[in-house]
Amino acid sequence: MYLKSSILLMLLLLSLATILPSAQGKEVPRVGFYSRSCPRAESIVKQTVQSHFKSDPTIAPGLLRMHFHDCFVQGCDGPVLLDGPSTEKTAGPNRGLRGWEVIDDAKTKLEAACPGVVSCADILALAARDSVVLTKGIDWKVPTGRLDGRVSLASETSALPGFRDSMKVQKDKFKNLGLNTQDLVTLVGGHTIGTTACQLFSYRLYNFNTTGNGDATDPTISPSFLSQLKSLCPENGDGAKRVDLDTGSENRFDATFFTNLKNGRGVLESDQMLWTDAATRSFIQRFLGVRGLRALNFNAEFGRSMVKMSKIGLKPAAKGEIRRICPAVN
Repeated sequence: MYLKSSILLMLLLLSLATILPSAQGKEVPRVGFYSRSCPRAESIVKQTVQSHFKSDPTIAPGLLRMHFHDCFVQGCDGPVLLDGPSTEKTAGPNRGLRGWEVIDDAKTKLEAACPGVVSCADILALAARDSVVLTKGIDWKVPTGRLDGRVSLASETSALPGFRDSMKVQKDKFKNLGLNTQDLVTLVGGHTIGTTACQLFSYRLYNFNTTGNGDATDPTISPSFLSQLKSLCPENGDGAKRVDLDTGSENRFDATFFTNLKNGRGVLESDQMLWTDAATRSFIQRFLGVRGLRALNFNAEFGRSMVKMSKIGLKPAAKGEIRRICPAVN
């Protein structure tokens, strides 16, 4: 009788283990993860981002881009935040990232309120959402409960989409992470806020045709926009000069970025390709409400794709931790 009861108890415990969510190490995070362990977690992050945004609005696109770069390299586990030689932070695509001080500030405040509870990866995911809201974009519920990864390698940043990637390469990089073509178009739409450097697109203005045959400028650029870009980025000029990615609406999170692509006013070559490719163009047309196609709301879809992206490559308990400070492992 005792043996039978013990076996039944063991089976009950095993069944509960399969249906009850594990703590911080479970694969899929959930909305409200910190509701008991650190009830003010999300509000602390939000207030911190708001404070920095008031003095420097450019941190909003910086934090959004940082979260994107974090998730595309081994998942959304915060290795992009780690200092050190040959870490992700030192790689070319990440050298222009900004907003580190916002994450560090939020972490300091959270450690004072709830020591050892909130991960840096979650802080970054929340800060990205709050940045979109501050630029008049949509609010969405961010699932939390991620662990911070311990490995950060610059060599792995090749997974990041590049400004000269072909459309096929872009699609493949998204597909490799479980993101589809609609997610690609939607998430690239985050370029509705922020800037880029002249050195990342000036080849389109002066040296696009490297074979020597034909025009030296990218034919997909609108003639009027070409002259505008050339005035902003003269040949052999300052390559570090910043240019708005969404001309005319660079500080507001909206769908005008896609209107600019339709009109040949995409700044980065990889962005403009979204209009020249039939599959990606159809989603742009739906965001713009083209007659005859089922309309999509860009803001709403952006929130959905961000949640989907934020669940990439989550770390199990054995491979993660809650960092005490975000630039270093414990």
